[in-house]
Amino acid sequence: MSIDFVAVGDVAPDRDRPATIFDAVRDRIGRADLGFCQLEVNLTERGVRLPQARHTMRGDPAIADALVDVGLEVVSFAGNHCMDWGPEGLFDTLDHLDRAGATQIGTGRDIAEARQPVFFTRNGVTLGFISVNSILPMNYWAEENRPGCAPMRAHTIYEQIEHDQPGTPARIHTYAFRDDLEALLSTIRLVRDQADVVVLSHHAGIHFVPAVIPDYQRQVAHAAIDAGADLVLGHHAHILKGIEVYKGKTIAYSLANFAIDLRMDEAHAQSKGFKEIQKLNPDWVPDFSSRYNFPPGSEMSVMLEAKLSREGVSDVRFVPIMIGRDADPKIVAPDHPDFDRIRAYLQTIADQADLGSVVAADGDVLRIAARQ
Repeated sequence: MSIDFVAVGDVAPDRDRPATIFDAVRDRIGRADLGFCQLEVNLTERGVRLPQARHTMRGDPAIADALVDVGLEVVSFAGNHCMDWGPEGLFDTLDHLDRAGATQIGTGRDIAEARQPVFFTRNGVTLGFISVNSILPMNYWAEENRPGCAPMRAHTIYEQIEHDQPGTPARIHTYAFRDDLEALLSTIRLVRDQADVVVLSHHAGIHFVPAVIPDYQRQVAHAAIDAGADLVLGHHAHILKGIEVYKGKTIAYSLANFAIDLRMDEAHAQSKGFKEIQKLNPDWVPDFSSRYNFPPGSEMSVMLEAKLSREGVSDVRFVPIMIGRDADPKIVAPDHPDFDRIRAYLQTIADQADLGSVVAADGDVLRIAARQ
């Protein structure tokens, strides 16, 4: 007995009929018994935009129905947009997901609820899901008396390379906040005792910068697997990051964008906030006629597919996806040049991050193995 599982990255349709963004991938996702995604927008018509929210929008509540309809029933909302519209926006999002039949992980009315794992039993297999977030505008994380997300905070240290040479570049070191990491590992151990498969969702990393994976993200992923997690799903960076096989378990450090509409106008392109982000990827040139305004490289994405059983996770593979100016994700055929382009890109960024991964084509999918 097993479950066919599919996972995708960031989702935030912004169109009159949200479900249409999935039209080209609907059949492939529909092959799975259960699907996962990361929701990047509040489903609300209420709330006041918090001043620390950078780019945000109000999402149509119909997005919840579109996710369930296509098969993405497990929804992580633990991200840097979860509190963009205050508690009202968060609560409305949770209510709409629940109404549509989706199961949300990673946020709640207090820290205990935000850290609560969720369980699914299908085909005789029990799955446990946990979600945490390291991309944390001030006060977006939950506390004992405050709503928000389950935090996985990280510290940053800048070490001057040449101490006798003022102004020289610095090495950047990051490491997980001890209390948050211990809370996560305790939850994983608890879930490990109750589930056949443990899946961790981690909103983390450096957005828009190719290849680079910060120390803390690898620290958390490795510690999670050491504690009993079977699969780590990363998102937030809006571009693909490398995929690692650690102790036989797959870590996808960023599944990238999947179904996001993002128009841009002249005012947004000239704003201070966008100019700051644009420095991370200087080749990013806004296209005011496009529905998909992200930097070069963000047009490439993947869907993760796997079999989940009482024996764990097997048959992990990645379906190459391209996203055009219409913002719709489309599956890339193995004979199309973009298929090998995505394979080669995943290999390059894995090598640059020193992940020790080999990326190979296998029919209409890509497979990742640890280099021997």
